[in-house]
Amino acid sequence: MLKISFYIAVLVFFLIIPMAVLSQDNTESFKKTYRKAEAGDAEAQCSLGLMYVRGYGSIPQDYKEAFKWFSKSAEQGHPIAKGSLGEMYLKGHGVPQDYKKAFKLFSISAEQGFSIAQRQLGWMYINGRGVPQDNKEALKWFSKAAEQGDAYSQGRLGMLYYWGDGVPQDYKKAFKLFSKAAEQGEEAGQFGLG
Repeated sequence: MLKISFYIAVLVFFLIIPMAVLSQDNTESFKKTYRKAEAGDAEAQCSLGLMYVRGYGSIPQDYKEAFKWFSKSAEQGHPIAKGSLGEMYLKGHGVPQDYKKAFKLFSISAEQGFSIAQRQLGWMYINGRGVPQDNKEALKWFSKAAEQGDAYSQGRLGMLYYWGDGVPQDYKKAFKLFSKAAEQGEEAGQFGLG
């Protein structure tokens, strides 16, 4: 079984940490990852996709290459690769924007326990993007992601409980969720705390 926390750390490293912080030339690291990916290693293929989707050191951003490597990794069942493809379809990065494809990929990835895909399903349901608007389904997926420590989901759940939107209004629960989100720097949590 895949360790989801490891994958989240990898995703955070490649998608959130600004590449300017990396002081060394990453060409050698890229080459090693590329060789492993070419040999069929699903983890390396996903990592290569992450490198291309963001741009990595001297490697320029290239959505077509990212899509290619995420696809190869996803074919082998990699949950982050599936979620990353979903993100590309959701935002129209390198592919035509397609909420239905995004939803399908997020659903598969979310069922495998990938918290960011769970969060994105919550977002799609609460906003009615690619699916009928459904606060109960949004609550379900935001809850799953929040249980894994996803700050965005904690903040959105806090809002649902604060306003009683699709759930019984519960200020104590809202405050607890806002606090967890705010501790991680999430704006919705900070806003909810005042």
